[in-house]
Amino acid sequence: MDDLGLAAWPPEPIRTERLVLREPESRDRAAFIEMLASPEVHTYLGGPRPCDELEREMPEVPERWPGSFVVELDGSMIGQILLRRAMGRCRPAAVGKADLGYLFLPRVWGFGYAAEACAAALGWIGRVLPGESVVLTTQTANVGSMRLAAKLGFTEVERFEAWGAEQWLGMWSPVTPST
Repeated sequence: MDDLGLAAWPPEPIRTERLVLREPESRDRAAFIEMLASPEVHTYLGGPRPCDELEREMPEVPERWPGSFVVELDGSMIGQILLRRAMGRCRPAAVGKADLGYLFLPRVWGFGYAAEACAAALGWIGRVLPGESVVLTTQTANVGSMRLAAKLGFTEVERFEAWGAEQWLGMWSPVTPST
C-alpha cells in the first residue's frame, strides 16, 4: 500500500455530529496499543500483537503518515481510519484505487461510530480526489464489517480465498452531481 499522494497533509480535522477525524498525536499511543493488542479487534486480521512488544516498538506518535486518521470521541481516541493506495500484491480490481480500512476499540462497537467516521472519510476523499473510487476488503465471516460496507454503499466486486478464509472485495464510487 502507498499513500494517496495528497499534496496537503494533514488536512484540517474533519468534524461530524459526534466525532473528530484528525492526525495521530502522542496522546493516542496508549489507545493504539490497546487496539493493536485486542483479540476482538484482530479476530479477522491475523490475531493481536503482544502488549510488551507494542510498548517497545511503537513510536511516540504512532501511525503518523498520510491517510491515517485517529477517530476521536469526547477528546479520546476510539479508533482509526486508514486510506491508502492499493498497490502491488493486491487483487487486480483494487490496484491503484484508494483502500479504506478501519479499526475501533471493542467498547465503542454498536454505536454507529464506524459508519459515521467512515462516511466522513469517504466524503473527504470525494472532495480531495473527485471521482476517486475506493475499495474495501474484509472476511465474509466478519458480519459487522460486511454490514458496514453495505451501509456505506460498497458493492461487491469479487469474493476470493486468502489467509485461509473467504474474503470480500467491494467498491465505492462517489456520487457525482447530475447537470
